[in-house]
Amino acid sequence: MRTCWTQTQLERLAALDADPGTLEMQFENVGQRDREFQHHQRRLVRIQRRRLDELRNTKRRPALCRLESDLVGALVEKGFVQVATPTIMARGLLARMNIDESHPLASQIYWIDRDRCLRPMLAPHLYYLLKDMLRFWEKPVRIFEIGSCFRKESQGSQHTSEFTMLNLVEMGLSMDLRRQHLEEFAALVARTAAIDCYRLESESSAVYGETIDILAGARGVEIGSAAMGPHALDRQWRITDAWVGIGFGLERMLMVAAGNSSLRRMGRSLAYQDGIRLNI
Repeated sequence: MRTCWTQTQLERLAALDADPGTLEMQFENVGQRDREFQHHQRRLVRIQRRRLDELRNTKRRPALCRLESDLVGALVEKGFVQVATPTIMARGLLARMNIDESHPLASQIYWIDRDRCLRPMLAPHLYYLLKDMLRFWEKPVRIFEIGSCFRKESQGSQHTSEFTMLNLVEMGLSMDLRRQHLEEFAALVARTAAIDCYRLESESSAVYGETIDILAGARGVEIGSAAMGPHALDRQWRITDAWVGIGFGLERMLMVAAGNSSLRRMGRSLAYQDGIRLNI
């Protein structure tokens, strides 16, 4: 009977960014397996060391930082205004999104004290800004923010408790243009992130109800979620305009573009830099 990698060996090879063919290898016996493990571990360590040298010598910025800069440039060119809001969010703003103690998202929130938390999403702060911007700016108003969000996500290769979101919104447009603009903005972000293959699918959301998910790659990884208004939540902010909004996960887009299966190596980390394993 042929044998496979042990769980420890498999985890080590995956951490060193082994390709699927290597991870799926089978062997005649344990001795052959262990010799092959040593061979592939040495090979992959050499590759990681070379990539670390390149990171230093070419003065390359991490992929997450590069993608953020590219997205800022593309969206500003499209007429969006970048905004920056606090990382700490008030309980009252979550309440306006109908997120209370009984909401499915409630158990994932990192509370700082009774009335403040680390933001689990960008939307409440953008709503807060838009209610004022709509009074002063000619419509339509286009704004976006890129920043860290925090959730007590379930464990796994595609979840992390700190992740980077892009949230863009256009408000005050014609109702009949909403779907067209949503598709245009999704295409702009996907193109900027070097994602060629994606599709839009209707889905249900704990916050917005009916949403449109953006699924990318052969495995259909969710890289973003879109919604359109007017929406029932808008009443909490006294907003009546038609709008489209999309939230994207930057680490997920990087993972898909790189053909990778691990989200954690693409984001903010002490174990990886620019996707390169440091424990080698």
